[in-house]
Amino acid sequence: MISKEMTKALNEQINKELYSAYLYLDLSARAERSGMPGVANWFFIQNQEELTHAQMFYKYVLRQGATIELAAIAKPAVKCKTALEMFEKTLEHERVVTASINNLVDIAVKEKDHATEVSLQWFVNEQVEEEQNACAIIDQLKLAGPNGGGLFMIDRELAARVFVPPTAASAA
Repeated sequence: MISKEMTKALNEQINKELYSAYLYLDLSARAERSGMPGVANWFFIQNQEELTHAQMFYKYVLRQGATIELAAIAKPAVKCKTALEMFEKTLEHERVVTASINNLVDIAVKEKDHATEVSLQWFVNEQVEEEQNACAIIDQLKLAGPNGGGLFMIDRELAARVFVPPTAASAA
């Protein structure tokens, strides 16, 4: 069984993951309306990933015999117009999520909650990947410049992204 403090923090993380999904769904719609179907696809896949992350935390809390307490999900307050702005917002957001995951690890370490600490390592590694992906796309968009040709090519590349659910071992 996990502590009340850890339960509260994990429930808050579920909310943050659901907010992330909501944010990426909003960005997907904005990209679609802006004529960037590949960017829209990338954000839609990101939405699916974040929903999966929320479900992983949800299942972990239940497996530990703790109580799920869902909270309202805030409305995303995004005012991005360009693909570059969208991915810069993504990187900023993922850094906030990384800090939140790191805080969960700190709580687990402080409480000597080894099971939770081990489970959180998957998310620690996932956040490294999330930030790297956002940085790589930002770099490409900066190289492409504001004109259509480079953005068109990047958009086509992002359209190829598909959702790959975590394996059973990583979802433990």
